Amino acid sequence: MKIKNLIAATYTPLLADGSLNLDIVNVYSSFLQKNMINGVFVNGSTGDFSSLTVEERKLIIDEWGKQRSDDFFVINHVGHTSLEVAKDLTRHCVDKVDAIATLAPYYFNVPNLQSLVDYCSEIAACAPNLPFYYYHIPVLSGADFAMVDFLKLAEDQIPNMAGIKFTKNDIIDFRYCKNYKDNKFNMLYGVDEMFLSSLPYEATGWVGSTYNHLAPLYYKIIEAFENGDYKLASKLQTKSMQFVDELNGRGGFNGAGKSFMKVLGIDCGPSRYPHKTFSDAELDEVKAIFEDIDIMNYTSKI
Repeated sequence: MKIKNLIAATYTPLLADGSLNLDIVNVYSSFLQKNMINGVFVNGSTGDFSSLTVEERKLIIDEWGKQRSDDFFVINHVGHTSLEVAKDLTRHCVDKVDAIATLAPYYFNVPNLQSLVDYCSEIAACAPNLPFYYYHIPVLSGADFAMVDFLKLAEDQIPNMAGIKFTKNDIIDFRYCKNYKDNKFNMLYGVDEMFLSSLPYEATGWVGSTYNHLAPLYYKIIEAFENGDYKLASKLQTKSMQFVDELNGRGGFNGAGKSFMKVLGIDCGPSRYPHKTFSDAELDEVKAIFEDIDIMNYTSKI
């Protein structure tokens, strides 16, 4: 099984009091599927996993697990600073998801590539029948190794190694990983603002936060690229960049992106510290800017 197409890194929906809003997950899932999203990456950076309790992470994946189907994948990120907690999270979701993923421990950093493989191997072994993905996001994890070298080690030491969620602006390493042993591993590209750059290098799957908001835009980019209209594809990609830059410049993308879901009809509630939650007035202001630069015509629809 190779996971393909757009996979949304989901926000963790909260109520006004800061507790989980599990009741909205079904509506959230329907919204994504209506916009041709083929799956979700739950409990990741977009979902503020590091601000959640272990019990909350279990509850949220319990709910998303109910949304699985032949056409809708559920991937659970189980990474943690504690290897034992990561293993517990893995065992909890064995019968609820289509795949698991982990980033590297991000407080005490792994000293070398073999140490990282050892960490991943212990987690993957807790769900031997599930595909395992390494979540490569060095800007947050601090583990900055060439992923093609990781694959060379991991393929013999992690039997259920399936691929990498590749969240680094390094298209060269991504390409080497894609080419390794004739596309043996499923490479999921994870830099939304560089989506177009992945297309000439045969990317077929993507995981990102802006697929929650702009799924129609990315399908238009693919269409323009496949039609050879590279000027249009570049113009559309710029809209993705502007979307991220505008929200990021207003206190950080995580909180801004989560707040903006309310404009699209999915109220994911407040963000947890240190991320900012936007007021309705701030959302109206941002929406007006996006209307002026023709981004709202490419947003996902409820």
